[in-house]
Amino acid sequence: MRADLHPLNAERLKTLADYDILDSEKEPEFDELVQLASEICGTSISLISLVEEDRQWFKAAVGLDRNETTIEESICSHAILQDDIFEVEDTQLDPRTADNPLCVGEDPLRYYAGAPLVAHNGLPLGTLCVLDTKPFKLNDFQRRALGVLSRQVTKQLDLRVALRNQAILQAEADHRVKNSLQSMSAIVRIYARTIKDPAALEALDAIQRRIDAVANLHLELQWTDGHDTIDGAAYLGRVMTLLQQTAPRHITFRSDFSPIVLRSDQAANLAMIISEFVANSIKHAFPNATAGKITAFLTDKGTGQYRLECTDNGIGQNAEKRPATQPEGIGLSLVSAAVSSLAGSSDASLTPDGSRLVIEFGSIAPTEIPETN
Repeated sequence: MRADLHPLNAERLKTLADYDILDSEKEPEFDELVQLASEICGTSISLISLVEEDRQWFKAAVGLDRNETTIEESICSHAILQDDIFEVEDTQLDPRTADNPLCVGEDPLRYYAGAPLVAHNGLPLGTLCVLDTKPFKLNDFQRRALGVLSRQVTKQLDLRVALRNQAILQAEADHRVKNSLQSMSAIVRIYARTIKDPAALEALDAIQRRIDAVANLHLELQWTDGHDTIDGAAYLGRVMTLLQQTAPRHITFRSDFSPIVLRSDQAANLAMIISEFVANSIKHAFPNATAGKITAFLTDKGTGQYRLECTDNGIGQNAEKRPATQPEGIGLSLVSAAVSSLAGSSDASLTPDGSRLVIEFGSIAPTEIPETN
């Protein structure tokens, strides 16, 4: 017998759709719950069944190879009409299940018990159910346990929604921050056109580099589903592209970054180090518009250790000794602080072939590249 529609079926289906769970990949949190339900209840089958308009789909299953059934085969569509656990001790003796295709023929399902999965608005999404090929009856402990586990399933579903909403809000926040920083960068550029003092211009250039790097960081974070980790190679590549776009034409850039996952603070520190090296090379390494090249390479040394090497082929040791200006002193202090924040080590040198900066640090972020939309 096909079950009657739920009295608020349209609203119920909308609630189910809002969870965005249907046809999703398997998740261990749900797999563990059906395994536990089967073991506690002593049944061969356990399912997390979500009841749609024309099918029931299984988010998790143990003891059954199918991912879904038609609504005509659904016992859970009867269960969602109940306020409590729906139990059929022998499916062939109950008129609601006696003609169900799954309950007749070869190897029929003879037992069913389902605890409703109730959403925040009180509407049922489906059930956590247990089934077997022989008649059966839950004892009081098993009934209570099935109810507790069903509520845990619902909490996991709600948690997925909360995390998804958090990711949306975080992406919107990163988008707004990025736009604000880009506007601030434009203001700095406009203001710099009215400044004649070289030291002040240099300070504004340093400020703008940092604003642009952080804006790029928030652009990257905007597509990371709310995580505080990013694809470091992609982000550092964007930073290099931005630096090249603002560099004199006689200077070329080359970079290669090994795949790495970075926390946002790690990414910001590496971007600052690269930006300061590039700015210093542009200013001092290539006098009189001498053609030259600036490189940045990030290498995976294995066992979570990485090496960032920045070089230029400028005048290097041939540069005249000069007192550091105030902005340059600030830049060196920031690079030193960035290296310290990375818990890394640094080595800077001038050679006849140019200048070189090497940073070695360990990655303490997850090893998987975060997915982007």
